[in-house]
Amino acid sequence: MKDVGLMSAISMVYRYKKLRPHQQRELQQHRLQQLVQHARDKSPYFKERYHDIPSDFKLKDLPPTNKLEMMGAFDRWVTASDISLEEIQSFMQNTDNIGRYFKEKYYVFTTSGSTGNPSVVLYDRTANNITSAINLLRAIARPQDLRRLLKKGFKSAGVYATGGFYLGYSAIRSRLLKNPYKKSKLMAASILEPLPEIVKKLNSFQPAMLGGYPTALELLMEEQKRGSLNISPALIMTGGEYLSPELRQGLSEAFSCYVQTSYSCTEGGTIACECPHQHFHINEDWIIVEPVDKDNNPVADGVQSHKLLLTNLANFTQPFIRFEITDRVILHREPCPCGSSAPWLELEGRTDDILTFKGLDREIRIVPLALYALLKEQHAILRFQLISHPGNRLELRLVCREGASREAAFIKASKVLRSYLNANEIKDVEIYLSEEMPQPHPKSGKFKHVYKQE
Repeated sequence: MKDVGLMSAISMVYRYKKLRPHQQRELQQHRLQQLVQHARDKSPYFKERYHDIPSDFKLKDLPPTNKLEMMGAFDRWVTASDISLEEIQSFMQNTDNIGRYFKEKYYVFTTSGSTGNPSVVLYDRTANNITSAINLLRAIARPQDLRRLLKKGFKSAGVYATGGFYLGYSAIRSRLLKNPYKKSKLMAASILEPLPEIVKKLNSFQPAMLGGYPTALELLMEEQKRGSLNISPALIMTGGEYLSPELRQGLSEAFSCYVQTSYSCTEGGTIACECPHQHFHINEDWIIVEPVDKDNNPVADGVQSHKLLLTNLANFTQPFIRFEITDRVILHREPCPCGSSAPWLELEGRTDDILTFKGLDREIRIVPLALYALLKEQHAILRFQLISHPGNRLELRLVCREGASREAAFIKASKVLRSYLNANEIKDVEIYLSEEMPQPHPKSGKFKHVYKQE
């Protein structure tokens, strides 16, 4: 596929909905054929893996792929010969590179690692422009909210983890680096900052749209109720975590605005956009979603999957083809009252735990992603798990990189954690190095980096 500029991407996304259903299916199949042929020609990994795949293949003929295997073969996975994982990791050592192009061609992102194994993901300009076009045209569910945003000047503020190459913050920083004049319209507050500082920034900025992780917005909701936060956004857009119906309603009441979300992941971009009926309609022109059981067999519509296989039709530099994602979903094909013909997903109701600590004179709540972001940037640590126990006790489970000392890594990590907690007026905390290794939940297989143990 030729390079696609932003305006061309917008046109392609817009025109797709004008096509008849059979034309939409033909277009999706054509894009899949293009992607697979490119992967065969340019990726040593896929050239070997697809050696016996016929030219008239069906999607089910392609073997599934997974994060652990693909990251282990990264240099053979990508389709550009001038890319190596070692160079990317060196590029990521400098956090000033967040939102900047690697080799003047690619954005670099990392995943949160829901299985405990984060990925490194590259977006070339085409993949980035297509994702941007989908968000521009489909992210806002209701026309009246778009009109309210425009009336309020479309000032947007996000509360994100800012210490690493995460998709949400990287997208904001790249826009600010390209167009510094947008600082009056766009800002990112860090969840690593003390809550009073975030409140102060938002009060000064007065965003028309407020975005962020649901757990972070839950804390801001309480500040809005108390009156320390005093903003009136036209829309709240959450992402990165599950948005429960209870929190959605609470946010809407506290901020007197509509609240919505989307379904995204770093490997696939915006997988599905929410409609006014809170159905997540799949962006099938650029994404193929296959709900499957634990053995990668398809599950029936209306049945919860064990995981899903994702194919991103826009990323030709780092092809994600039938790539395992550990999210549990239910696929629906019945008509939606919104009028969209695209199938829609029901997502598993799972969220991360807000941690509660005893401060000097009150309880203090901490967003788990703030602690995750701190530990994620400790380069001696390969994998970790932080568990909050009653009585201000934190258990840290560590797996270190080859040649690194667990004890030295623990000392450095605990120092960073204490500094952050002290800044949030949490002084008396016990942090200890566990003999246990990081591990997923024994039943669900889901992996939480930070959680509380009751």
